[in-house]
Amino acid sequence: MCDEAVVKILVVGINYDPEIISTGVYTTGMAEQMARFGAEVRVVTAKPHYPAWRVFEGWRGPTWRRRLSPDGVRIVHCPLYVPRRPTGARRILHHLSFALTALPVAAWHGLVWRPDVTFVAVPSMLSAPVAWIAARAAGGKAWMHIQDFEVEAAFATGLLREGSRAGRAALAFERWVLRRFDRISSISRPMLARLRDKQVDAARVYELRNWANIEKVTPLEPPSPMKADLGIGTRHVALYSGNLANKQGLDIIPRIARQLADRSDLTFVVCGDGPMRATLVEQSQGLTNIRFLPLQPLDRLSDLLGMADVHLLPQIAGAADLVLPSKLTNMLASGRPVLATAEPGTALAEEVEGAGVLVPPGDAEAAAKALSALLDDPARRARLGREARTRALQRWDMQAILARLRDAFHDLSDSAPLPSPETRRIGE
Repeated sequence: MCDEAVVKILVVGINYDPEIISTGVYTTGMAEQMARFGAEVRVVTAKPHYPAWRVFEGWRGPTWRRRLSPDGVRIVHCPLYVPRRPTGARRILHHLSFALTALPVAAWHGLVWRPDVTFVAVPSMLSAPVAWIAARAAGGKAWMHIQDFEVEAAFATGLLREGSRAGRAALAFERWVLRRFDRISSISRPMLARLRDKQVDAARVYELRNWANIEKVTPLEPPSPMKADLGIGTRHVALYSGNLANKQGLDIIPRIARQLADRSDLTFVVCGDGPMRATLVEQSQGLTNIRFLPLQPLDRLSDLLGMADVHLLPQIAGAADLVLPSKLTNMLASGRPVLATAEPGTALAEEVEGAGVLVPPGDAEAAAKALSALLDDPARRARLGREARTRALQRWDMQAILARLRDAFHDLSDSAPLPSPETRRIGE
């Protein structure tokens, strides 16, 4: 049993501050908010490297680094292997290297500090056993939060073949891990349903949505000052901002830009970094209506997102129920409509419908037509944008989401241990 006023939380995750996009933003926000709520929080993470796939300047070297955040979170950054070109095999080595360097730190915290709840953020599934070992060493509870179904996403993107020996091993490892955690959360209803399809007991499933930065990202009524700063003089901007990786299906953006090359009133802006950047630049050769920018500082996030007339959110077929792009929350908070490539009924479609437009994955012609129609209908854009902001306020409020999580942490840490998978099978 733990003191209701103070719960000890150990967080394990490969991505964390000072990374400023994707999973690390939410793991950082969760840890810092729990500390503000009064919990004792410690974090075991990697040296920052995402989305550029290189360790940040000033962080390189084979040593561990400790620091204390302004909110009192104690953080250990572990060294790891970061491939410059992340193929399937190299990604596995990347995640495995973090698990190996994080294991002694997490195990020490489990044995000596004895957290009530050990929370691991996925990706990476390979670090889940590290968190489970720390939780069991502490006699506490283990919580796994799934941002991406990594194994199935690897199948969908071609990084792994489902029938291969490696694919079968990955699925077996996933089944083994899923049986061992006291609580498993994910970020959307279809992803929770997928957990139940994987034979995870409903009692162990929890919805932990990502959130929008509602205070920092606000709708801009006048044109964003960033357009002038960047020298963009066209009336309209179609924006993609985030990680540039193969699971997004980003190659559709240059194809849409070619379809709409005759529109002198439109600039496509791709803002971000990642393995696909060089490919996208190459695919955009000869186009004058597309700009590539590095990630912008967080203090300019609202100006960046407010620069868009329409946000672009591509995703490949088959991945829309395996991941829910974290960038969607702030897109909605900006009060601008979203053009997404997703099939109806998927997790992404559920969130976008009514606040944007859906087109089939990979269909550049349909996307170009939908984008043109939106740009030529300001009343519809405004209506969809208002709904986007309303949806962000209703569904993606950080304080409400994390207050519920705080209560869930307390409830879990005060509950009796779940029977082991072996015990459950004997009793069935």
